[in-house]
Amino acid sequence: MVNISPWISAARLRTLPLSVSGIVVGTALANLYGFEDIVVFVLALLTTIGFQVTSNFANDYGDGVKGTDNEERIGPKRALQSGSISRQELKEGIIFSIVINFILVIALVYFAFGFDNMMYPLLFLVLGAASIWAAIKYTIGASAYGYHGLGDVFVFLFFGLLAVMGSMVLYTKQLTAMSLLPAIAIGLLSVGVLNLNNLRDYESDKRANKNTLIVFIGFKKGKIYHYILLMGAFISIVAFSLMNLKGWGIFLPLIAFAPIFLHMKRVYTTDRNDQIDPELKKLALSTFLLSVLIYISCNIFL
Repeated sequence: MVNISPWISAARLRTLPLSVSGIVVGTALANLYGFEDIVVFVLALLTTIGFQVTSNFANDYGDGVKGTDNEERIGPKRALQSGSISRQELKEGIIFSIVINFILVIALVYFAFGFDNMMYPLLFLVLGAASIWAAIKYTIGASAYGYHGLGDVFVFLFFGLLAVMGSMVLYTKQLTAMSLLPAIAIGLLSVGVLNLNNLRDYESDKRANKNTLIVFIGFKKGKIYHYILLMGAFISIVAFSLMNLKGWGIFLPLIAFAPIFLHMKRVYTTDRNDQIDPELKKLALSTFLLSVLIYISCNIFL
């Protein structure tokens, strides 16, 4: 009988709320224009979760094979690092998750667009393939972009712009300039979570030649970069709320920034990378809270 506990651990369930935040916001924007589809919503959530799980499996495998995940690592033990899942088993798990992802992408594209007009289906099939590629290539292979300081860019693009604006198009078949502001906010907050991960792993990544942006700029400048990311997200949401929401809905999304500002204070007073790990969950859950509050604002306070 297969022991599923190591696989649940390797799936890193705590990362899932952040991964679906963009879908929730994109759906909220579609609702703002009068579009809704529960089947598309569920499939979009499942597809995004599938991408995230594949990414987590691939990160575990890539960092484990390269030796980046070792006894010096501060965060939670990884499956390959701890030996709870073998290299071959993890590789098979990645392949299986990719197959599931392709099935979900095809189902999502079919229910969103059908296959009569092939422009949208082909575009989103390509975007789905690109998402799977990005999930795998973060740490796997000699050209893994996570080892060359490009993780922040890809997270911003896929967790922010593509997740929010792409999911909106699934419902509306159109894009608006208005959708860019919340997409930027979710993207910046998602990069903030990655930045915390890189701040935490700064010393071990440096020794393992995993050249994240933090390895390039250093721990102190990495903290300043973190403040810029979070303030950029705050400004984007303020602008979006003032231009698109009404009544109490204008203020509701800003509630999510109360824990984010407390988190910023905590990061400011932290000079040791081994104290960063608890902050990852706080920022990830605050981002998910923001997405829920935007959804409520777009559906109730209009």
